[in-house]
Amino acid sequence: MDAPTTTSADNGTSGGGSGWFTPHQQSETPPGGESAPPVTAAASPETPPPAEQRVPLQRPATARAQEASPDAVLIRRTMAEVGPVADKVTSYFYALLFVRHPELRSLFPAAMDTQRDRLLKALLTAAEHIDNTPVLVDYLQNLGRGHRKYGTRPEHYPAVGECLIGALNKYAEHIWSPEFEAAWVRAYTTISQVMIDAAAVDERRAPAWWYAEVVTHDLRTRDVAVVTVRPDQPYPFLAGQYTSLETPWWPRIWRHYSFASAPRSDGLLSFHVKAVPAGWVSGALVHRARPGDIVRLGPPAGSMTVDHTTDNGLLCLGGGTGIAPIKALVEDVAEHGERRPVEVFYGARTDIDLYDIDTMLRLRQSHPWLSVRAVIDEQARLQLPDAIRRYGPWNEFDAYVSGPPGMIRKGVDALRDSGIPSERIRHDSVEELVVTGD
Repeated sequence: MDAPTTTSADNGTSGGGSGWFTPHQQSETPPGGESAPPVTAAASPETPPPAEQRVPLQRPATARAQEASPDAVLIRRTMAEVGPVADKVTSYFYALLFVRHPELRSLFPAAMDTQRDRLLKALLTAAEHIDNTPVLVDYLQNLGRGHRKYGTRPEHYPAVGECLIGALNKYAEHIWSPEFEAAWVRAYTTISQVMIDAAAVDERRAPAWWYAEVVTHDLRTRDVAVVTVRPDQPYPFLAGQYTSLETPWWPRIWRHYSFASAPRSDGLLSFHVKAVPAGWVSGALVHRARPGDIVRLGPPAGSMTVDHTTDNGLLCLGGGTGIAPIKALVEDVAEHGERRPVEVFYGARTDIDLYDIDTMLRLRQSHPWLSVRAVIDEQARLQLPDAIRRYGPWNEFDAYVSGPPGMIRKGVDALRDSGIPSERIRHDSVEELVVTGD
């Protein structure tokens, strides 16, 4: 049905997520990143970005094979078999679903072209983590809660499972057997129940969605806007998290956006949105939305939040509109009255793309524990990994990374190389990165 990775553009992570059968399109980048080139050069003193989930550790393939359960072996073998024909598998799955259960078609967006690959991504994620219960359960619970806004009900899951197994049976026919089918039935039964249970718990404490009125629309550059909305009822969230957003112009199409501030006393929510080519939601929010328009918000998600039980410093890498959740994290530290060091690397293609640099510099002036460094591509005298190493060491810091998937990957690699343990690196690129870790 669906699934942070991350915030301001609708062309790309996770990071709460991408779903198993995602009835509505989700963000195509992590909640704080748009499709931007890697953030590479350091120019003037500033700092880094945030993201949704902690970066999973990558186990060696041999270790995974030795530890894999019998069902995991069969599920991963199935995915390896159907991988080369993924497009055919997903097309056949949706064809089966809509022919056998036409009543479910209304749960999905009218245009299915960008929907096709989400099933496979979710399956790959589950297959990779099938034996890692904490990671898998957390991922599935987020999916289950997120699916409420699509109108997904418990009775829909058996239909999806039936059609999934039908599609795998057809395209993994060279290896398929009763043993494979039994493994998938067991796995899907467990997976769907986790999602159903999470949705049921969430239903008792929160609405499936919130209506929100646009109150201000600030066009910062030709294609970046800061959009502030007023929800129709209290909206609880934590700094560093993100939500999914639907506009009135593209019904049933949702995109992920990070909150650009810590929770405010007036209840207003702000998002940094970059319009991208073929970005239906981002284009509408940047070029069409005006005060008075009504949007819908899904529930908050993401674990890229500040741990206030530690005195560790914060090392934040924010690329492009990925600076939005980083700004929220800085505000969160300030509101808690802490004086722990916060180092922000603000990445952008050009000087113009540093659209929120004045805000970050004002924060720096107000808080002596904050440092901000700009990292600008076109002035590529220093690559981002080199900048991180140059300004280290970061042994006493927790890291937060937000931005385009490529930037997140490079940033995570650099942070690991600089000695920060993976469990102290957080980001929200769910779709793009959770599959590669354990």
